[in-house]
Amino acid sequence: MLTEEEITQLLKPVKDPFLHRTLEETGGIIQVTVKEEKQHISVKVGIGKTNTAEQMQLQQEIVGILKKNGAATVGLRFEQLPDEVIQKYQPAVEKEQEASLMGGSNPHFVTIASGKGGVGKSTVTVNLAMSLMRIGKKVGIIDADIYGFSIPDMMGIEERPAVRAEKIIPVERFGIKVISMGFFVEDNSPIIWRGPMLGKMINSFFKEVEWGDLDYLLLDLPPGTGDIAMDVHELLPTSKEIIVTTPHPTAAFVAARAGQMAIKTEHEILGVIENMAYFESKTTGEKEYVFGQGGGKKLAEVLQTKVLGQLPLQQPYEEEDVFAPSIYQEDHPLGKEYHKVAAKIISKMED
Repeated sequence: MLTEEEITQLLKPVKDPFLHRTLEETGGIIQVTVKEEKQHISVKVGIGKTNTAEQMQLQQEIVGILKKNGAATVGLRFEQLPDEVIQKYQPAVEKEQEASLMGGSNPHFVTIASGKGGVGKSTVTVNLAMSLMRIGKKVGIIDADIYGFSIPDMMGIEERPAVRAEKIIPVERFGIKVISMGFFVEDNSPIIWRGPMLGKMINSFFKEVEWGDLDYLLLDLPPGTGDIAMDVHELLPTSKEIIVTTPHPTAAFVAARAGQMAIKTEHEILGVIENMAYFESKTTGEKEYVFGQGGGKKLAEVLQTKVLGQLPLQQPYEEEDVFAPSIYQEDHPLGKEYHKVAAKIISKMED
């Protein structure tokens, strides 16, 4: 009959299916009891999450090990490990999950969200990407707004991705790597897929795309809190989030829902960007608050974060040789504002 010490030694190398650490590392072998007269072994095991399919697989693994080594009958009880143990290993597990998703690469993930459409979320995404690139970062964009994809048009992208060794090669424009649903539909056709199909497409944007070495991967989410936003939150547990709104109180009210979703899924909100904050007359220099005032500040207060930038209504400069209708040049007043926002993001993400 196995002794308590022998049982403990046999179970030490077994891995917690959630924390990806051995039971020895996590202190997961809580109690071992041997009843020699009945040739029965009883074990209490602590793991990262109980009552799951993974727990059932672990149970089979442990019972198999003990019976192979002479146990007649085995009784197992599971309980959740203390919060401090889970918190010690969880960040590393999340990073491993994301690195696996990206084929080993592990950039900083930033999701750009809004409560409603039409607030300039995609414009913010492409211009933050440009500003990060100008600062010297290697940047990619996933246009995750499957139904309302617009990133390729905004950046003036006309070519399609290539395929090499069964991997999709993202289109590169201005040094930024881009993947979008817009590359895979013909003639701006409507998308009629449902939730599960959309989830598979988002997975493909990570796993089947050759991103290479990136510092930042920005995700332009669909407005609201639908299936795609939920899938992204689950796939990228360490992603940080930026909420885009206009100054209008209703836009800020709706945007709060997207922010609350980030909070519930334990995603840090980097801050709020108030887009279309005002219009400044070139003639008089006077500011007109076309969409009202205060929405961004109020939203930041509700979400207990800060306003990263208040961006005015302006057009990019026209350039004869470059078609990129939504990108602000580096020396443009708005280009300078985006630079300040990008610098704040780098400070928050890399400190």
